[in-house]
Amino acid sequence: MSVHAQEASLTARESDPRVMGWMQGVPPAPDKRISVAAGDFFAFPKSRWSVCHMRELFPTIEVSRGIGAPVPLDYVPHHEFADIRAEIDALTFTPMDGDEEMTWAESLAANYTDGILILHKGQVVYEWYSGCLSETGQHAMMSMTKSLVGLLAEILVAEGRLDDDAPVTDYVPELADTAFGSASVRQVMDMTTALAFDENYDDPNADIWAYSAAGNPLPKPPGYDGPIGYIEYLQTVERDGRHGVAFGYKTINTDVLAWIVARVTGMTYTQALSDMLWSRMGAEQSAYITGDAVGTPFAGGGMSAGLRDLGRLGLLLLNEGVINGERLFPADVVESIRAGGSRRAFARAGFDTLAGGSYRSMFWVFHNDNGAFAARGVYGQTIYVDPAAEMVLVRLASYPKPKNALIDPTSLPAYQAVADYLMSSRSKYP
Repeated sequence: MSVHAQEASLTARESDPRVMGWMQGVPPAPDKRISVAAGDFFAFPKSRWSVCHMRELFPTIEVSRGIGAPVPLDYVPHHEFADIRAEIDALTFTPMDGDEEMTWAESLAANYTDGILILHKGQVVYEWYSGCLSETGQHAMMSMTKSLVGLLAEILVAEGRLDDDAPVTDYVPELADTAFGSASVRQVMDMTTALAFDENYDDPNADIWAYSAAGNPLPKPPGYDGPIGYIEYLQTVERDGRHGVAFGYKTINTDVLAWIVARVTGMTYTQALSDMLWSRMGAEQSAYITGDAVGTPFAGGGMSAGLRDLGRLGLLLLNEGVINGERLFPADVVESIRAGGSRRAFARAGFDTLAGGSYRSMFWVFHNDNGAFAARGVYGQTIYVDPAAEMVLVRLASYPKPKNALIDPTSLPAYQAVADYLMSSRSKYP
């Protein structure tokens, strides 16, 4: 068996960064060091350490929580918390691609979970940490970062400051000669742009890696003659087809949208995120986003944050803009997201585990009986909002492979099992 195959077969317990001994000691032993220079910092199992230490690997830009005191989350009483956790751990469900039942507790290990937070009716009913993550730590959100950009854009639309039907060039004329020059803001928000951009992470020659190379803040290798930074790269993208026909998951849409948000607000994207959300929701910790060589944040996937603060974001979405008794944005924002995008356009993308779903403003909308929608990121990140169950579930993870299609068959039935439990059993915990 190859070394790669051996590593890929490590269980969650075996690949736990504490068990592996990554970066322990001063200095760490040579075979236990993780660095950008080595080039394999995000290869499994090293990735299980890296997801909690992005700030130690790359320069980052702060998303400030402000200087006010954090507003504590509300927890169920201690004796109830232990009982509910035991009951949730024992819940069973059948994965989409199997015929044998699995328990909730088993699913945490199966999906290499680093942290789980569940809120019901505004109260924390379940909280669990493992791997590299603790209650004081921060974890890479991956593409959940996109949903925050979409949320800010929807807020600006609801406030009448952004016209989602307008051409992108009304806000960013620098993109006139690119694929985005003929697209509308809404097409960017819902990723129905037709772009010549390949985002297959398994293909080393895919465009996403050229984009990553442009955004890498480290010195370029000798002979590099490509774009410097995300903004320069965005001005090279060509069109492939007709906008508005099909959903195509392309990270570069998000970075264009963040550019639009910055232009509309007159602030940098990170300043806008802090001013409009992070500093107003009672966050415990500032968040941070990796940036390129000229300080442009990677809005498509570079943010790291604490588990509880992502729970606060989930509460904002569940409660349609209200948290801690204060309205941060109009209810129309969440109503627009929950309505979803074009299901026909989404179906053309072939997301088999999300059949019947859609994509709206950088959120995944399931169109299930509970009206669930989610922010999602590779390697298993999610903020799953279930309005019918009055539930917010946040999971941070470090699955060995990036594609959520490998995790969904276990995760989505598990989330539904918790929602069903909360709707049917929580009445005994008044």
